[in-house]
Amino acid sequence: MTFPARHISVSINRSPAHVYDFVFNPENLPLWAAGLSGSIQKEGDDWIADSPMGRVKVKFAEKNTFGILDHVVTLPSGTDVFNPTRVFPNNDGSEVVFTVYQLPELDEQKLLEDIRMVEDDLQTLKQILEA
Repeated sequence: MTFPARHISVSINRSPAHVYDFVFNPENLPLWAAGLSGSIQKEGDDWIADSPMGRVKVKFAEKNTFGILDHVVTLPSGTDVFNPTRVFPNNDGSEVVFTVYQLPELDEQKLLEDIRMVEDDLQTLKQILEA
């Protein structure tokens, strides 16, 4: 079984390397990802964020040269949510693509709320990086 997926993207007038390095650093999450993190701190080997959902663990894919910024968010319930995220060249700038899955517990209203949050977060990311 697969989940319905929506791909949300934003073009950013900065190099893919610059965008990747900024997004890959968990300490930057509170600056642009309000839907995920109001604050974040390292606890042992884990990054723990205070989010609208409560305290969550955030784990990014290993640093790589392919623009893969996939991350798993472990919710307070213990459920892991996989968030595919990529940055790749778009002419002289970058394209950031974030995939939102419609999990079984998400009705259409909640899915649309999640999509709006991701769109807002990506627009904030764009504004920060293009400033």
